[in-house]
Amino acid sequence: MKNVICFSLLFISFQCVFAQESYTRKDTLQGSLRPERTCFDVLRYDLNIKVNPTNKSIIGYNEITFSVEETTNKIQLDLFENMKIDSIIFNSKKLIYTREFNAVFINFPTPLPQEMPQQSLKFYYSGKPIVAKNAPWDGGFVFDKDSNGKDWIGVAVQGTGASLWYPCKDTQTDEPDFGATIKVAVPNGLMNVSNGRFIGSEDLKNGYTRWDWKVKNPINNYDITLNIADYAHIHDTNKGLDLDYYVLKENEAKARTHFEEVKPMLDCYQRKFGDYPFKEDGYKLVETSYLGMEHQSAVAYGNKYLKGYAGTDLSGTRIGMLFDYIIIHESGHEWFGNSITSKDIADMWIHEAFTMYGETVFVECQYGYEKGQIYLNGMKQNVENDIPIIGPYGVNREGSGDMYYKGALMLNTLRHVINDDSKWWKLLLDYANTFRHKIIDTETVVAFFNKESGMNLTPIFNQYLKQITIPELVIRKKRNLLEYKWLSYDSTFTMPIDVTIKNKKVRLYPTTNWQESKIKIKTLDEVLVATNSFYVGIIKE
Repeated sequence: MKNVICFSLLFISFQCVFAQESYTRKDTLQGSLRPERTCFDVLRYDLNIKVNPTNKSIIGYNEITFSVEETTNKIQLDLFENMKIDSIIFNSKKLIYTREFNAVFINFPTPLPQEMPQQSLKFYYSGKPIVAKNAPWDGGFVFDKDSNGKDWIGVAVQGTGASLWYPCKDTQTDEPDFGATIKVAVPNGLMNVSNGRFIGSEDLKNGYTRWDWKVKNPINNYDITLNIADYAHIHDTNKGLDLDYYVLKENEAKARTHFEEVKPMLDCYQRKFGDYPFKEDGYKLVETSYLGMEHQSAVAYGNKYLKGYAGTDLSGTRIGMLFDYIIIHESGHEWFGNSITSKDIADMWIHEAFTMYGETVFVECQYGYEKGQIYLNGMKQNVENDIPIIGPYGVNREGSGDMYYKGALMLNTLRHVINDDSKWWKLLLDYANTFRHKIIDTETVVAFFNKESGMNLTPIFNQYLKQITIPELVIRKKRNLLEYKWLSYDSTFTMPIDVTIKNKKVRLYPTTNWQESKIKIKTLDEVLVATNSFYVGIIKE
């Protein structure tokens, strides 16, 4: 497994937003860390399956190599309950198992002692996986056809669970240390593209050809993927990194031109966030019939060769039409989500906030600071402030979709709180490198940012991640002097903020108590709060 890092920090309590939502044993079995999960560490997956497009079925096995962390005679793996278990083989013998919802509890005839040499079992299964109705937002397979009537198949399961289509230890807390092989047999005339490097194909002499791929790095369960179609292959390089694009043959010419945007994106991200995290496995874009997904080293691309997000600008500023959103956003997840992974999907902001902020970084790399700020501030229109960004832990639930826009605006606020771009860029680079290929949580992120910035940023993280509302700066004039304070649900909230008065920039240090300044003003309209740099509201009394 990746190195799972946790720190203990004192956090304020959540608002009771999730209290009315009830969670079932099924939720707990999928989202929690039971002894049957923590007792073993996955080292490798070797997936070998056949996909039948006609009846939309899968048959095959996953060989799971693991080490024993605590002596046990029972482990939990996962496979959706609609899928059939054919057998589970260990040391050439069938194991006894029980199923409870999507959890599979496997019993060994004798206890497996702690620190025993690595072991492996083969989990044979078959069935018809759930078909997504609106991928990638709901999990499942996508069975489609290209313009020539040939099968075009993909899968996206983030949040839903990878055990929807293959047996695994379905938790973000554990990834196979030594990667995976993904071998997928498909009807002759089609190709399968999965993660990592292509290592060969074999005609099985039964109307199917198996396509074999190898991943050398640890990989999230939901990142393991397949893409089946009649693809054309385009190969390129960028400063020693292999770039491979698999696109429908009819789109090969436009892809060669459109995907040139990959190179400046990679150059920007590598300057700001460090080397591409999976060089051994290469970088790929694979054309899909659904919009996109950050499948590690095989990024799903379905933006139809348009600028923006499906041809629209999420920011409403027109700046979003300067680049292909899916290329820039989904590739950013290679650093934030695939390399740095959240321990629980309740902390998915660790993936999405940093990746959406990465879009702003890309705009800044290409077009300058001002355009980057305009683009990000345009995203304010999409913030809902509905529920906290951090979700409930241990039940496989994400928090608010505000993890994208509000999360990125929070990071931009932190940049301006720190007020030193040299320190800010070093902090982001060190963050990406320190937690490269690691699984972390919110407390870890906050502890790192506090230490590296030399500031107590905890109240700021708490405000934006755990509260629904953003902080509001309350200002008033008293005896011709400016007074100010923060309005926040957290009475201990504090954050510096910049204002401009009579063309002079001033940094204020409000708390939730009124503070009197020595700044003389005639009207409150003279006070211009830097709301483009700090995501806050303003109340004038």
